[in-house]
Amino acid sequence: MRNISLVARRELGAYFRGMSGYVILAVMLFIDGLLFKSFAAQGATKKSSEILADFFMMTSGITMIGAVFLSMRLISEELQTGTISLLYSSPVFDHEIVLGKFFASLIFLCCFFVATLSMPVLVAVYGKVSWGHVATGYLGLILLGATSLALGTFGSALSKSQVVSAVLGGVLCLSLTTCWVLAKITDRPLTDIVLSLSWWGHFDAFRTGLLQLKHVTYFVLATFLALFAATRVLEARRWR
Repeated sequence: MRNISLVARRELGAYFRGMSGYVILAVMLFIDGLLFKSFAAQGATKKSSEILADFFMMTSGITMIGAVFLSMRLISEELQTGTISLLYSSPVFDHEIVLGKFFASLIFLCCFFVATLSMPVLVAVYGKVSWGHVATGYLGLILLGATSLALGTFGSALSKSQVVSAVLGGVLCLSLTTCWVLAKITDRPLTDIVLSLSWWGHFDAFRTGLLQLKHVTYFVLATFLALFAATRVLEARRWR
């Protein structure tokens, strides 16, 4: 845990010292606020629960895209600048490097979630909200963000180019999104299999305030597999 903490602090320092992370968060907040004002909060007949569900739906897409951009530099920058050799020569295991960088990016992404709390509070001011619904929705966003960051970390481990890493991470996230579309045009039992692979089929429960173990398990398992794959890629690079 000590090595993971050291790597995480180092990576968090890079986020807070540079401008790229702030720019990504600012763009995410701007788009999220714009969509909330334009779509989620429109309509006098909407219930507060419906506004919250729409808010979490819009924020989920922004979270996934933002996570890809936040994670694209995690390992590819080390490969590009050659500083990965310093990490390899230090007494740090590959999984500790991956986990440290992943947790740093997740903490930074949580700054975005904290900043968006003003929107549910605004709904509460003008209506009546269930804070259990809000908590469940944000738990879903954190789990989705973690999965997206893990996929982005895997993409970052595959290439020295941050642009290529972003494309790879985006393709992986898009593939999980496409499964939801494919489920609508396939027949059973294939429909159930494809839908179970789609992140939206699991996140939809969170956005409506429904907490179920199977949906939590999906995101945790997807995050674990992506981080495990990233670790294996680093191990393969170490012995080249």
